[in-house]
Amino acid sequence: MVSRFDRRSVLLGGAAAAAGVAGAGALGLGFDDIAGATTNGPGRNGVSTKTAKHGGSLVFGVDAEESGFDPTQARFDEVGVMYARTVFDPLTIILANGDWAPYLAQSVVPNSSYTSWTVTLRPNLVFHDGTPCNGAALQTNFVAQSKSLLTGVVLSPTLVSIAQTGPLAVTITFKSPWVPFPYYLAGGIGGQIAYVAAPSMLSNPNGTTHPVGTGPFVFKEWVPNDHFTATANPSYWRKGMPYLSQITFKPIPDESARAEALKSGTIDLMITDTPQIITQFRGNKNYSYIDDSTHVAGEPDMNCVQLNCLAEPFNDPNIRQAAAMAINRQQYAKVIDEGVLPVSTGLFVPGSPYYSTTKYPAYNPSQAAKLVKAAAKAKGGPISFSYGSTNSPAAIRAAEYLEQAWQQVGFQCKTNIVQQNDTINNALAGKYQALGWRQFGAVDPDLNYIFWSTTTVSSGSLSINMARNSDPQIETALQQGRASTDKDVREASYKTVNKRLALDLPYLWTDRAVWAVIGDPTVQNFNNPTTPQGQAAFGMIGGSIWPTQIWIS
Repeated sequence: MVSRFDRRSVLLGGAAAAAGVAGAGALGLGFDDIAGATTNGPGRNGVSTKTAKHGGSLVFGVDAEESGFDPTQARFDEVGVMYARTVFDPLTIILANGDWAPYLAQSVVPNSSYTSWTVTLRPNLVFHDGTPCNGAALQTNFVAQSKSLLTGVVLSPTLVSIAQTGPLAVTITFKSPWVPFPYYLAGGIGGQIAYVAAPSMLSNPNGTTHPVGTGPFVFKEWVPNDHFTATANPSYWRKGMPYLSQITFKPIPDESARAEALKSGTIDLMITDTPQIITQFRGNKNYSYIDDSTHVAGEPDMNCVQLNCLAEPFNDPNIRQAAAMAINRQQYAKVIDEGVLPVSTGLFVPGSPYYSTTKYPAYNPSQAAKLVKAAAKAKGGPISFSYGSTNSPAAIRAAEYLEQAWQQVGFQCKTNIVQQNDTINNALAGKYQALGWRQFGAVDPDLNYIFWSTTTVSSGSLSINMARNSDPQIETALQQGRASTDKDVREASYKTVNKRLALDLPYLWTDRAVWAVIGDPTVQNFNNPTTPQGQAAFGMIGGSIWPTQIWIS
């Protein structure tokens, strides 16, 4: 396991559009529609067609704590997304086939050039404090998001205006076309702008500790690093929901302790991305189990080594190539991650419309040694660097493996242990040479625009493009992918990004992350969300599920 970023510190046409549904199919995004995730089978897969029961409490063991609830301030990771879905509602939702559809919004409609989007809320929505969730409230939220140091980096560079255009409507206008904008409104990682908070919460200096939304549950209490509890919203706009009377999220960072808590019945449900824990529950019919090893919305998180392309020695493309050639990725996946995590070949997995073969360097330690030797001769000294790692046992094990691989081809390297927050801050500030990293899971590749764009590279101050890789061909492809409604153009654009990264080598791929949700069999429907219209929505994405339709048998 490596350090995880997941946008934590910066975030983050046609008849269908006229009806307010412009999804992947309508825009030609072409998501792969796979039959289902890896599960423990019927009755153990988080899906139930039985009549749901009301009542009961659920304790959900999660891997980390969130910094707060304010969507303009909080750094929502997979846990933060579930916190947000508990007390807020996103404006859109991802369907089971990868399309998007309105959720809290009644419609999300572009103008003919896709430079403006009008978001119209459902009627009669009310926040938990009794105030109306209307166009004025939505405008307040969008304006706050645009001014936020966290989310403004997503909106502000291309923003023209945010205007209330009806009692329930807001039109947001950009300088250039932004076709996949509704995917930002689905509230996944990097999509904080999706959640509509009560203006009273946004204006409250302590609002981030006391959320007020429209969501299925009402905030009860939050003791950071111990638990967050919410109770059923009796006036929820989705009639008959939620089913649970109460839900509690309990952060248990230690993976083994979380697994033991599930086994002992201290918690009812848990998430994990640790291979050593996954192997304990996958196939164990005493528990319900799902993972995303075969069912991905968009692209998964990729484990990698992130290189600083503006710092020595990795400002030299040959050194980046040598570092890539030194890593036996197949062996890494088997030894470090027990063969649970598939080997990474790039940003996308086979089956994705954006997947492409690339010229990423194959394992070749002899050629790597030649490149290192030549660079050392030209420099007049050894090629040395520091590798940044967190102090988790899995991260240390990975660091030891990589350090040995690099030393065998002639690099001089040492591991520098830092805290997770320091790792992220160092990446943003450019105070590193190589870092253990995991990032890029997104339902649409455009959500990663700010991390790959030449416009977000800075050699001095904070750089959102943390690898500091500046490739004009990538920038052109990103702009084409954002502006086009044509399926073939979008696919070709992100295939270009994938291929160029395999040549530039700002990221040395290892294997991809796999998330699992595991629970007591009495916990029903944790992987079976629906839209307000009754359409099947995508279940677990990147470790996040929906609490709205969970019930206890």
